[in-house]
Amino acid sequence: MDRIGSIIKKMEESLHKEKLERLTALEELRKEEQNDPFKILIGTMLSARTRDEVTAKVVCNLFKRFKNASDLAQGDINEIKTLIHSIGFYNIKAKRIKEVSQVIQENFSGKVPDDIRRLLKLPGVGRKTANCVLVYGFSKPAIPVDVHVHRISNRIGIVNTNTVEETEIELSSTVDKKYWLELNNIFVMYGQNICLPIKPKCKICKLKKICKFYQNAAFNMKSSFF
Repeated sequence: MDRIGSIIKKMEESLHKEKLERLTALEELRKEEQNDPFKILIGTMLSARTRDEVTAKVVCNLFKRFKNASDLAQGDINEIKTLIHSIGFYNIKAKRIKEVSQVIQENFSGKVPDDIRRLLKLPGVGRKTANCVLVYGFSKPAIPVDVHVHRISNRIGIVNTNTVEETEIELSSTVDKKYWLELNNIFVMYGQNICLPIKPKCKICKLKKICKFYQNAAFNMKSSFF
């Protein structure tokens, strides 16, 4: 098994052992909505800086009222704001999801485009969102890089980068495409449950031997005794 395959396997083992295998917001949305690219797009836009459990509830309520791009494009902005008010930055996000719905309805006949070039032309859509749509909406290989993927990839030495954009470039050039569809989901699960930003659960992590963060922490603790 190659390096990335081994890392993913160890992540899965740690999550399974600790019974921390709850679905991420996007994986849950994909299963509930049968890989609907439009709902994946809107869900991803709403999820920024918002906890998964909040995102899941808001997205569910929103799609009970608005079923597709046409519905949301014609929706009353104040009603949209009311439905998503528990989401962070809900005023801005309400405007963005209405605008992107209008563009999809008018320019793409209500269908979300399935290539990175056209996705990036949609209002409010950056590389992470576009790649999430490709992976979770179309099952097309891509590597969505968020704070979890960026943090973990650097901690365990897969990359040595400063930004999520740099991390995506490095991962895309070094990781075998056979892992692209699963990489974001497993890394996000691991980042939410074990490899936390602050006070990671290193005791239950099976990647300690290759983790620069853990090795530095252990060295600093040892040095404090001298």
